[in-house]
Order: sequence, then structure tokens, then C-alpha cells
Amino acid sequence: MSDRPRRHDATIEDPLTVPELSAGDGVLLRPWRLDDVAVVEEVSGDPYIPLISTVPSSYSDTEGAAFVRRQWSRAVERVGYSFAIADAGDDRALGQIGLWPGPHGRASVGYWVAGSARGRGVACAALRAISSWGLERLGIPRLELHVEPWNAASWKAAERAGFLREGLLRGWQEIGGERRDMYVYSRLLTDPA
Repeated sequence: MSDRPRRHDATIEDPLTVPELSAGDGVLLRPWRLDDVAVVEEVSGDPYIPLISTVPSSYSDTEGAAFVRRQWSRAVERVGYSFAIADAGDDRALGQIGLWPGPHGRASVGYWVAGSARGRGVACAALRAISSWGLERLGIPRLELHVEPWNAASWKAAERAGFLREGLLRGWQEIGGERRDMYVYSRLLTDPA
């Protein structure tokens, strides 16, 4: 079994390329691999991550591999870029970060970090790397992310990575069957690094 995505229809546009990005601080962003399922297994037991992502809430090897394949499909279907956040030393996956281009020169950013890797600046390093890449290399004028107000670790990481809080969006998104408020953050190429 290959751990690379395959194209099934030669008439579709070429897939997006998910590069490897050095994030500094011992963090690397890279394409997902089937051997990254250990981090999927860990976060499937997290009470929050399966609610905001496609991580299965009940792990099996089949579900873990399906999660990785979904990340590949994002590039194949030209929906966006899904990266494994990895430890630069041992290449072990620690989380996920994605950049999802949208209309009007905007792209959204989303991320999660496994509990075993939290508190080490992993999310901040990953956000800095993907933001620089999206703004400078891809030429996206505006990056946005949304964070629930209670999730201080996440919004503090966003602020340390140069994102500015623009306001509170009341009842913005449904999570776990209820409408949730979200802080909206943005980063522009003209913002200080």
C-alpha cells in the first residue's frame, strides 16, 4: 500500500503541492503519511478535537488511515493544504495545521496539537511558518482564524504568531450540537512579523 495520494481522473486540475516547511523551534510542517496514525489515535480520545475536525472520535487503524487519506484529498481536490505538524528531531507527528484558500483573497487557518505536545510552542511555530508561506509565497492577502474564547492557549498562540484579534462573532459556528461564539483573528502581509 502506497502512502502517497493518487489521482483517479486525468481531466481534473493538477493537485496542490503540500511542501515541507521548516517552522523553527524544533518544528517541521510536512505532508501526512500513513505512519502518522499514532497522533490520530491520541487525539481521537481528546474531548474537543474530534468536534472541530475530521479526527474520528472512536479510533481504529482503518479510521486512522482514513483520516490521513482525507488530508491527502484536500490537495488532490484543490480544497487546501493540510500539514502534519512534526517534531523536527524525530519526525513524529504532533498535530495538524491547514490553510484553506477562499474567495476574495482570503484563506482560513485551522490547527490542533496533541495533548502530549502542548505547552512547547508547537502551535505558534506552526502558525508562523504557514502564515509566512501563505502570505509571502502563495500571495494570499489575508489569513483568518477562529478560536473559541475559552481556548486561551489557542488564541495566545495565534497572537504570538502575529495574528490580531478583530472581534467576537456571536453564535458563529456549530460545535458539538450547539452554536458557539468565536474570536476572529487575522494576519496580513503588511502586519509586523
